Amino acid sequence: MLHVILITIYLIVAGAIAGFLSSVAGLASLVSYPVLLSVGVPPVSADVTNTAALIFTGLGSTLSSSKELKGNHATMWHVGLLTAAGGIIGCLILAFLPSSSFEHVVPFLIFLAAVMMMVSGKKKQVSQTAQPTKLWVRILKNSAIFLVGIYIGYFGAAAGIFMLAILTVTLTKPFVVSNAIKNFSALLTNVISLVIYAFTIKVYWLMAVPLAIGMFAGGYVGPVVIRHLPVKLLRNLITIAAFCLSGYLFYTAYFGK
Repeated sequence: MLHVILITIYLIVAGAIAGFLSSVAGLASLVSYPVLLSVGVPPVSADVTNTAALIFTGLGSTLSSSKELKGNHATMWHVGLLTAAGGIIGCLILAFLPSSSFEHVVPFLIFLAAVMMMVSGKKKQVSQTAQPTKLWVRILKNSAIFLVGIYIGYFGAAAGIFMLAILTVTLTKPFVVSNAIKNFSALLTNVISLVIYAFTIKVYWLMAVPLAIGMFAGGYVGPVVIRHLPVKLLRNLITIAAFCLSGYLFYTAYFGK
């Protein structure tokens, strides 16, 4: 009984940290995925159980971001539906291919996201003066968002930071608004993904519930904190974290086994 209580507390605390990291930087899986593995959940089931819990991070952060999302609902739904459509394809791929087949590509995607985040500040200033309207630019933007949706549905580790990097570069919105749209898109995609997962892959619901409780709390607090942090500092911290994460995932994918 004591063992169950300790694991529950462990998952709630880990969920709160993961939820906070997810809502401000999209780095929940840096905490929650290893935590699920540490309590004995198999890798693929850990991935989908993590997705179940992440729904509550998205719910908490979206409720907390009503100020940022006000007046941006058209963009919010456009990005969200594109991401969710990609997520459906990603889920179906996961049902037939093991996520390990994608692990060797992930470090390079996260590295690319870090580079995009690093240069997004200068591009943001240019884009606010004149938003590109060419058809090929819109197609490129939508394709990038759609591909991130596939990634969320298929593997998902640190997908939030990749989405945040793309939105920061492509949207003429303040950083906090891009982050709020990212959180909503992840929420919508994770909900749809979980419906598919529930019929194809085992979800450890007893592990997901305490993790979700923590994630809701952390997800709600994140947007409140982000409003009071300098954007440049926050962008730099996220960029550094992304470079570190890409290095860690590269090591585990190629040398950790």
